[in-house]
Amino acid sequence: MGHIRDCAVSLVFAPDIGTVVDIGTGGGLPGIVWALCRPNLKITLLESVGKKCAILEEMAGMLRLSNVDVACSRSEALSLERRERYHIALSRAVGHLGVVAEYASPLLTVGGSACLFKGPRVLQELREIGDRWATLGFDDPVIHPYDLEGKSLCLVRLQKTGPCPARFPRNPGKANKSAWWR
Repeated sequence: MGHIRDCAVSLVFAPDIGTVVDIGTGGGLPGIVWALCRPNLKITLLESVGKKCAILEEMAGMLRLSNVDVACSRSEALSLERRERYHIALSRAVGHLGVVAEYASPLLTVGGSACLFKGPRVLQELREIGDRWATLGFDDPVIHPYDLEGKSLCLVRLQKTGPCPARFPRNPGKANKSAWWR
């Protein structure tokens, strides 16, 4: 139940209509929670593991979520197909803030935003990136701290103010191996 509560925290940033991509959705969180609570949103659950995709398709069908699309792909590949088509990018428990921002930027429209769930390492990750957010077309992040079941967590909001440079997305795996902010 804690995972669902965690996902529900971000609903304050959910518009009534628009397109959302949940990057590295895993078991469907937070995307499924958003789909249930905001039926007018079109939500893409992005997952690269085939078995998880099959389960997500089944779950969306059982819950009759006509507003959910499962994309069984890596973010780098989806970015080539659906470049700058999403209003919001979500991500929970995927990786380093800079890596997830690199995944999100090519998918987001200018004016869109990333809503990234982060834990205690967020301050270290923010220090590492510093003031280099414009490299991906983002404004400086806004941090929204919250406590859940005794854990200090936060949502990092990145507003996309400019286009994503053509060099992104990079080849699969490159985001984890070669940090754009260094």
